Amino acid sequence: MKIYLPLLFFIFSATAFAQLQTSLEGRWDLAINKDGKQLPSWLEVRHSGRKTLIGRFVYAFGSARPISEVKFQNEKFSFSLPLQWEVGNRTMDFEGELKGDSLKGAMIFVDGKSYPFKGWRSPSLIREKQPEWGQPITLFNGKNLSGWHASGPNQWIAENGILKSPKPGANLITDQVFNDFKLHIEFKYAKNGNSGVYLRGRYEVQITDSKGHTPWDDQFSGIYGFLEPNQMMAKDAGEWQSYDITLIGRIVTVVANGVTVICNQVIPGITGGAINSLEHEPGPILLQGDHEVIEFKNIVITPAK
Repeated sequence: MKIYLPLLFFIFSATAFAQLQTSLEGRWDLAINKDGKQLPSWLEVRHSGRKTLIGRFVYAFGSARPISEVKFQNEKFSFSLPLQWEVGNRTMDFEGELKGDSLKGAMIFVDGKSYPFKGWRSPSLIREKQPEWGQPITLFNGKNLSGWHASGPNQWIAENGILKSPKPGANLITDQVFNDFKLHIEFKYAKNGNSGVYLRGRYEVQITDSKGHTPWDDQFSGIYGFLEPNQMMAKDAGEWQSYDITLIGRIVTVVANGVTVICNQVIPGITGGAINSLEHEPGPILLQGDHEVIEFKNIVITPAK
């Protein structure tokens, strides 16, 4: 009998572990209705130990934030988060209900108002085979903003083959949308510069003056708040630099200044500043223009057929 005890223990443990899985666990795309505007957000719920649910949350802006506990009982859930850049003990509180493969609930903001949200399970975006690549498309013609539109009052200009945002303002977005693609883009920032390239308008590859910094996920070439580069390849501010990015479903590879710093990694969900949370749809290339001065050139995309 003693011979079988380890096997029985393994079977019991596996069964108990399986029972810990709850219907709320997984990744969810959210849309929060705040004063008539849909704010794209994202939620991840998973178990920690035998009884506790934890998670991560991405709001309409900012990075992914850890949730220390998600309370879940009788298909109802709740959790709280401190504000990302605020001082004090003010929190964003969430209360909701799981109904099949959808969520509904409300965010209680620090202003005391309640804002409704809805959610749906994030798509896996798994591709059955490697894509066949089409012909390269030059997104910036070097002369004007043809093929682009601004998210607000436009401050972007085309000058001598360079696409410039001379002051903080609107983001710049391609008129075309894409599914899987390879993107080449070159850029230059001033000291302490900060910008980003959004893939499908939802996943930010961070551009920031990071030479000499630890390669975190909010630094140069990281997928903001999610994936950190394996080494820091940023050059000095004022130098031209480049990214070569491949996105297939959720799988991303980032080559920064000729060196692969993220290789075939899964992007869990949308990053702060995404245009929407519709991950199942194709999306544009978005250049962030609401921070410091930034310049781009040689923007070429090769979409999958």
